[in-house]
Amino acid sequence: MLLALPWAVTGEELRPYTVTGDSILESLTGVPGDAMRGRALVLNRTNTCILCHSGPFPEEKFQGDLAPNLAGSGSRWSVGQLRLRLVDASRLNPGTIMPSYYRVDGLDRVAQPWRGKPILSAEQIEDIVAYLATLRQ
Repeated sequence: MLLALPWAVTGEELRPYTVTGDSILESLTGVPGDAMRGRALVLNRTNTCILCHSGPFPEEKFQGDLAPNLAGSGSRWSVGQLRLRLVDASRLNPGTIMPSYYRVDGLDRVAQPWRGKPILSAEQIEDIVAYLATLRQ
């Protein structure tokens, strides 16, 4: 189903979380993320966000157009909804092309060295959530 990427996080065990409706209400780390680090992660092309998404990033050329524009994300979705979309978007849309950034089970086409490893750490997920929550219209 999804391809794990060569920059997958190594050595991190997944922290438990609970899905409530269309959200993960509690922080994966127990603390809020850092929005500045989150912005850097969104713009880092190895994390793939702007390969598919566009947004309020005038300094970035060649932003994606396969997925929703990230502008206004914080107005459209709650922090919990944003968190679930990053952790495992396929729970909301089984046909999505968005990677499950914090899921390791039930995935197909994952190279052996990357199996069992999330693409992003819990801290990185929280940083990205913190940044996306600041994007309001």
